[in-house]
Amino acid sequence: MGKIVLSTFGSLGDLHPMVALGLELKNHGHHIRFATMDFYRERIEMLGFEFVSMAPHVSPEDIANLPEMMDAKKGTEKVLREIIIGSVRPMYDDLIGAVTDADLLITGEVVYAAKSVVEKTGIKWVSTTLAPVSLFSAYDPSVPPPAPWFENLRGLPVLFHRGFVELVRWHVSGWLDPYREFRRELGLDENHNPIFEGKYSDLFHLIMFSKVLAMPQPDWPANAVQTGFCFYDGQGDSGTMPDGLAEFLDAGEPPIVFTLGSAAVMDPRDFFDDSIKAATELGRRAVLLYGVFSDPPAGLTEDIVGFDYAPYSLLFPRAACVVHQAGVGTTGQVLRAGVPHLIVPYSHDQPDNAARCRRSGVAEIVGRDKYNARSAAKALRQILSDRTYRENAAKLKQIVDSENGTVTACNAIEQVLRTKVRSN
Repeated sequence: MGKIVLSTFGSLGDLHPMVALGLELKNHGHHIRFATMDFYRERIEMLGFEFVSMAPHVSPEDIANLPEMMDAKKGTEKVLREIIIGSVRPMYDDLIGAVTDADLLITGEVVYAAKSVVEKTGIKWVSTTLAPVSLFSAYDPSVPPPAPWFENLRGLPVLFHRGFVELVRWHVSGWLDPYREFRRELGLDENHNPIFEGKYSDLFHLIMFSKVLAMPQPDWPANAVQTGFCFYDGQGDSGTMPDGLAEFLDAGEPPIVFTLGSAAVMDPRDFFDDSIKAATELGRRAVLLYGVFSDPPAGLTEDIVGFDYAPYSLLFPRAACVVHQAGVGTTGQVLRAGVPHLIVPYSHDQPDNAARCRRSGVAEIVGRDKYNARSAAKALRQILSDRTYRENAAKLKQIVDSENGTVTACNAIEQVLRTKVRSN
């Protein structure tokens, strides 16, 4: 059996797929070590995994930075340029320690020190992608966070979209000066781009989202395998609902569920207040998941209830519709539940995930700045009155269920462990 390091950075949407892999690999007898920000230490150790702290360290208590990090125009630059690239040296130092005596390193999307660790140690490396936007495909173009209107250009030739990707590459090249200096200090080739092709392992790459979001494309990495979503849902795995929620669900018609995931929920603005008003206007029961770091919103009633957290895998299948931000973790859970979506995207992968769900006929979108009681009620009335959304959602659920993403991914990982080749 192998010693495997799983390393990631980000929200629970980034962590949970790695936890799913870790649990499955642990059940196969492998020793699992996690390297991630210290905020997740208790969560990881409670699951019986070894834990190594890895920079950068961002905590939900750093609420002052959340609006910038979730901003549609500047959020991605804030995270990649200031937080990830700005911390690449301590990330490298922590990761070098984490892979000591390990047989395999598996990394999330923005662990930009990974390639340098691999080059210095020779450890086998499996890279991963969680959302289509990260693949920069010219054949299946994504929606950039600052420009939701870009979806209207999907029909333009591949040559146009290839040129756009090159324009983005040129735009972000200036972000990489600290990364190039870091590589020079290590005696490594500084001509390496961890945002584009340099983030992929030469050995093996896992694409951990369902074909319902994106089908394989000619410009995806040649050594990639698409597994489907890898689901882990915290308390949901032990069947634990917060007190009173199961009783509420049993007491009436399926509610509308309003949630902003684990990151956007830290900067909700008036989302929950407007959601309560929309549900009231529609005369519908509702469940609000307002986050573990927030107080319950005002205006809750017997028919509109709130909880800081509930396992998506248990709640979403019992919803009439889920209103969410379209982080890929939340999106995957709604697709697995087989219910319609109303999506309020913030930044990063969210506008693109939202657009893909809308094109699949399971969702409508209301922009973050346009979301209010009236616009939410109007969109929800449309979704709830047209059974086509639910019928389409049921069809996509069948595809998601058939992929069995976690088992598929772990089988591929074990094949890599059995190979004699070392990454380079």
